[in-house]
Amino acid sequence: MRSMWRTLDRALVRDIALVCVADAVVGLSFGAIAVGAGLPLWLPVLMSVVVFAGASQFLVVGLLASGGNPLAAVFAGLLVNARHLPFGFAVGDVLGRSLGSRLLGSHLMIDETVAFALAQRDAARRRAAYWVCGVALFLLWNLGAVAGALAGTVVTDTDAFGLDAAFPAVLLALVLPSLRDPATRRAVLVGVAVALATA
Repeated sequence: MRSMWRTLDRALVRDIALVCVADAVVGLSFGAIAVGAGLPLWLPVLMSVVVFAGASQFLVVGLLASGGNPLAAVFAGLLVNARHLPFGFAVGDVLGRSLGSRLLGSHLMIDETVAFALAQRDAARRRAAYWVCGVALFLLWNLGAVAGALAGTVVTDTDAFGLDAAFPAVLLALVLPSLRDPATRRAVLVGVAVALATA
């Protein structure tokens, strides 16, 4: 792990740290929203350790809190996480060769780890960015979820704090740097138009 830190430059470590802090806030909002919606305190904590996929976790909690069927909620979460299949092909080289590292690496495979890995020029930096980002995000997301779940037992109206906006805000922050490219900007505008029209 020490050699991984030497592989990363200061700017990349700073970027990873900023995303980790933002995701800790989103994890906090997830825990608070889940418990504030009436779900037991252990559920968001367990989901954060076992599932570790923010979009799916928010989706499942939203469906359960609105009285949805638990099987439908799990199916919807799996459907959202289907994007991890192409992610696996894109970053398969950074996971290592042993079964243990491949399983752990697959568990840490989220949008942020894949984005940081794919943005690197060489294999050593890709591997270092993936693992450092993945481990740090896992730890901070889970700490945030625990703190949020505990806060959710005290704060009953999480909507009053706007915690539901934390997750979209982090996703927006992830894509903002890529909007410098005119072709990407056009694709985003088309996507926004389609999303608004279908909503």
